[in-house]
Parts: sequence; structure tokens; C-alpha cells
Amino acid sequence: MSSSVQLFRDQRYHELKGQCLQQGILFEDPEFPASDESLYYDSAAKGKVEWKRPKDLCEDPHLLVDGMSSHDFHQGKLGNCWFVAACSCLALRKSLWQQVIPDYNEQEWDPKKPRRYAGIFRFRFWRFGEWTEVVVDDLLPTENGRLIYCHSNVRNEFWSALLEKAYAKLAGSYQALDGGCAAEALVDFTGAVAESINLEEGKYGEVISEQMKLFEDLMKVHKRGGFISCSISSPGRPSEAETAMGLIVGHAYSVTAIRKLRLGESLVLSFKAEKLFMIRLRNPWGKKEWHGAWSDSSEEWKKVSNSERKNLGLTVENDGEFWMTFEDWCKNFTDVDICRTVNTSCFSLHKTWEKEMMYGAWAKHPEPLLNRSGGCFDNRETFLQNPQYLFDVKKAQDKVLVSLQQEDRRKYKKEGKGDNITIGFEIFKVEDNRRYRLHKLTVQERVATSPYSNTRSVFLRRTLQQGRYVLLPTTYIPGVPTKFILRLYTDVPSKLRELKADRPKMTCWSLLCGYPRRVTQIKVHSAEGLQKQDRSGGADPYVLIKCENQSRRSPVQHDTTSPVFNTQVIFYRKDIDSPVTIQVWNSNLLRDQFLGQAVLAASPGEPREPQRLKLRGRGGGEAAEVPGHISVTVLCSDDLGEL
Repeated sequence: MSSSVQLFRDQRYHELKGQCLQQGILFEDPEFPASDESLYYDSAAKGKVEWKRPKDLCEDPHLLVDGMSSHDFHQGKLGNCWFVAACSCLALRKSLWQQVIPDYNEQEWDPKKPRRYAGIFRFRFWRFGEWTEVVVDDLLPTENGRLIYCHSNVRNEFWSALLEKAYAKLAGSYQALDGGCAAEALVDFTGAVAESINLEEGKYGEVISEQMKLFEDLMKVHKRGGFISCSISSPGRPSEAETAMGLIVGHAYSVTAIRKLRLGESLVLSFKAEKLFMIRLRNPWGKKEWHGAWSDSSEEWKKVSNSERKNLGLTVENDGEFWMTFEDWCKNFTDVDICRTVNTSCFSLHKTWEKEMMYGAWAKHPEPLLNRSGGCFDNRETFLQNPQYLFDVKKAQDKVLVSLQQEDRRKYKKEGKGDNITIGFEIFKVEDNRRYRLHKLTVQERVATSPYSNTRSVFLRRTLQQGRYVLLPTTYIPGVPTKFILRLYTDVPSKLRELKADRPKMTCWSLLCGYPRRVTQIKVHSAEGLQKQDRSGGADPYVLIKCENQSRRSPVQHDTTSPVFNTQVIFYRKDIDSPVTIQVWNSNLLRDQFLGQAVLAASPGEPREPQRLKLRGRGGGEAAEVPGHISVTVLCSDDLGEL
């Protein structure tokens, strides 16, 4: 990893530590000084704070005491329960927190060699597509000799306070961490893909079938190293109010376990079920728990054997961790943030994905062909003036995961521009041979729309049919400039690339060989009444579309004489007098059989509505008719940038 790690503010940990040891001093970070400017971006928020080193707060400081667990720490005065919930999740996966705290043993205090301690630490975060190393000193904000922000249960453990300081440095100040989303911190800790689900809108508390699908999905995410956090939205209720069942409104909880609890015969009658679907949560405060069914001291647990309790890891003290049934969870919480660690390793037993990642930006320009900030689909005049990305689905069907992430805007809070921008994206099935930007939506099929959200990232899972697609990331409102990264995961390589050119490039070669004079779009919708080709009365047809020396073939439609093709092609034509030929063939093992064709002049004056054409034999327009018709849409323009 070291070769690809970026250095925040170009600070080199080993060099700085070496200089401090040589001079016999403790590190003081000039880039994030122990002063109010590191605490606050708003001067009105200032208070009395003393910056102290761990050695001034306890006798035997350590980075970690007895390893790391999700019970290690609590939220302080800062409203960053979302960050603490993310730390709870991170603590469950040693392989992941070791990425965030590199060489943690080397960074640890060594009481036998106190002169080797320089008061400097380093942490790594996945920041906008790259691992970034952040260096901090060990001066921490305190009041009355106690840490005021994130702190450990154990007085001499400091990893959580130092990690929080490094994260605050990235954001510009501690105050910039006030209010946020656990998924954002988890993405920064892991490089995972974030997805947000609204449990109320999805009716997961009411529709049992959807509830069970979600349970299986979340259990799979958890088993495969992903993270889940949840919260209760607070419209009409004060944030951090307590519900009648002991849950805190507007507060991030981390999910620490998801289990199916198998009941013995004696319990089946009591609970009227053979299995219980359970979820375990942790409150970052380390106290305040759920009071309902299956809470720590509930009647339900008294019916469960000691061995089953041990298997579930049940705790009965008020430590902020508690169990609920999944149904109660769906009914009591409103929002879920899921972070999927998408597996791209070729050495894994689980499903692996092919990953593509692109950096991009929405940028304003007065010239429409150069503008890249056109807003969402509702802005029909400008929508296509957004960045456009082409990708291919090679299989008959493929599940596609898409993550669009805007840059972290916390660093702009001092300027009053720290809020996330509302973003989303659209996916269109386009011509199988498209190579240039879309300028008008005509025969293309709108196949997917992501949620539009003012979260840092939006996510979509969709199963797509074989073909070529264009994805347009957009801001909701036109003319909002910012940077983004786009990540696409498919089963087989998708060749994701940005479409930048509006039309074929004029070169010296095109002066010799000719430059296109006309653009023609063709969509073959379907055929009907084709000649039967086998004993069962069916056929295995496909279409072959020819223009000049180019041709495109559709996938084969099996066992039908009325196939639906929905095949799209686009041709840039040099010889506008040369016709376009659409042929229908039957796929055979040894030799394919010609079933008929339609020959089109394809000129701008022809109707743009769908046409139903009679199939004919080989030859010109007067060739003999053969069984069958095809339905097509043909669009032409002598302006190569129109379509």
C-alpha cells in the first residue's frame, strides 16, 4: 500500500519523528496547531479548552489497551455520534483498522524506551479514491483534566481520541465533524461502497417479504466484512430526545451482529416460531438502551438457555449494546447506512467483482457543447450537458453496482459552503456501437435512475441486459460545480470510459478517405410472422444491420417467430446514397439461414415515427416479398452533433 499512499499536507511521519528524536523534543503540528482555529470554524463557538498530552492525563498512556473492541470508547461533547458509531464498526474488523492505524505496534508507547517517544502519530483514510496519510501530534483538547471529545472507557487508552484528531484535521476543525453520516466515515476508513435505505419509504416495517429480503442482504453484508449503522430521523422531534422505548432520536447506532436464533422445541410454542431474526446494536454513548422485547432484562431472554445466550454474546449490563428482533428494528428505526466491502480479489471463495473507477467534475461553461453541469433529468434542455460515461454489459444479464461520490465538503465549512450537494445519476441503454456523446434522447431506453440525495454518495444495484449503456452523473440543480468519483462493479469487465467527443474527429486521413456527412440512428424493435424453421414451429432469429462497410448484429432470440429485439445502432455515413439494410437471420449450428430483409434510404426527410416494414428477399426494393414484418425507428440528420 505504501507506494500509493498520498501524504496530507506533504507531512512525512518518519522524517518528522526522526527530527524530533534528534532534537529531543515532542512534535507540535504546525498544520493543525493546539489552538482555537483547529477546534472551531465559527468564532462564536469558542470555549475554555486546555490542550494536554496523554502523559499529562495519566501515568501509563497507551495507544491500545488489550487490543481494540467496539466498547472501547464514548462520544464526547461534539455531536459526532456518527463518527463514533463508525469507529464501533471499524473495531470489529482487525484487518481494516490496521489499515487505518498502520504499524500500530511501532506507534505504541514503550515505557522501557521513553526517549523513543516523539508525540507524533499517523493514520490513513480513504480520501476521494486514494489512501491518504495524516500526521498529528498528541496534544488533545481537555477541560478539568479530562478529554472533552471522543475518549476511551480506559483512562490510559488514546487511539480513539488521536484518530478523531486526525479526522478533524482532514475536515479542517473539530467543529466541522458536528453532524454527519456514519456511512461517510466508514467509506473513509475502508474505501467501501455506501448505500442509504429509508425503512419508512420502503415499508420494511409492514411488508414481511421485503423485511426478509433486507435481513438476508444485511446478514450477507455483515458476514462479508461490511458495516451497518442506523438512526431515527427527527422531523417534529428534538434531536437526541428519547423515545418511549429508550431509543435516541437523530442518533447513530452501529450494528454489531445479525443472527438467526434457532429455537429448541420447548421454545417454539412460547414464541410461535422456529427461528427468530435478531439484530444487535450499540449506542455510542455506552448507555441508554432499548426497553422493548429482547432488551437486556426482558422476559424473552429468561426463556433462552445459557448456552444460547453464550452463543449470542448476550450482555445484561447497561453498556449501550442490546438485541432487538429484526421486525422491531424495522418498525423503530427510519434510516440505515450500509457500507459494502466489494470483493475484487481473484483469490476469493466469495463472488468477486470487476471494478472500474473514474474521476470527474461538474463544471459550468457558457458554451452548451462544453458545459458539464446540466442538472437532473427534469432539466430537459440541459440534462445531456453533463459528463457521460460509456460501459458494456457483456453477459446476457449482469448485476451492476454503481457508486457516485462527491468530494468531502466539510473543509469548506469555514466559507459557509460545507453542505453536501444533491446528486444522482441516470443510466440509458444506447446504440451497440455508440462512441460519441449523446445530444438528443430519441431511441435510447432509460433503464435506471438512482436516488437523488444530499448525502456524500449515492448507490444503485441493478440487473442490466446485454448491451451498451451511457451513465450520466448529475447534480439535481444545473450549474453547481464540484468534483466526483464514479465506481462501477460488474461480473465481467465493462470497459468504463468517458465520452468526450461530440462527433468523429476530422483528420488528414479523413481528407483523403472522406468525412461523414450524415448520422443515422436505427432501432429495430421487433419482428413478427417469420417463416417457421424447426419442427416445433419456432425459429432462433437475430438481425444484422448493414451500412456501407459497417455491420452490427443483435443477440439471438430463441424459439420464436415474433422476436423482440430492441437493438439500437448508429452510423456516421460518408456515402449518403448508400442504403441501410436490415436483415433477419435464423441461427443454426452449421450455417445460418437468411429469412428476409428491408432496405432503407435513411434520409432526413423520412418519417421519424416507428415503421412496420414488409420483409423481402435479397435484391433491391422490388425483390419478392417473404413471410414476416419488422418494426423499426429510423432517425437521420446532416448535423453530426444532433443525435
